[in-house]
Amino acid sequence: MFKKVSKNANRLSRHQRVRNKITGTPERPRLNVYRSLTNIYVQLIDDVAGKTLVAASSLDKEIKDQVSATGNAEAAKLVGQLVGKRALEKGIDTVTFDRGGNIYHGRIQALAEGAREAGLKF
Repeated sequence: MFKKVSKNANRLSRHQRVRNKITGTPERPRLNVYRSLTNIYVQLIDDVAGKTLVAASSLDKEIKDQVSATGNAEAAKLVGQLVGKRALEKGIDTVTFDRGGNIYHGRIQALAEGAREAGLKF
């Protein structure tokens, strides 16, 4: 019999491999992305202190009012712009991008482009 390969297990192993190389500092926090089937979540994390500095998701009222569906690239781009705006308000302009083991395509790419448009550098 063939064993079915779990896509999530592969994603988690990719994520762990990347996390061994990427850390967030107070000056350059880690922009962590989690993508579910229906929503997308993003956090700016200071790994030294173990604190979340800024967070945004497609569940935020500002995003939900603007889009009809929260699990698409349009919503992801708005989430990226929102997290970029919130980060700049806190004085954070440079981040390290952690795509969470996901491929840089589709919603992940749209979120990154939205964050860059808002003024984040990575």
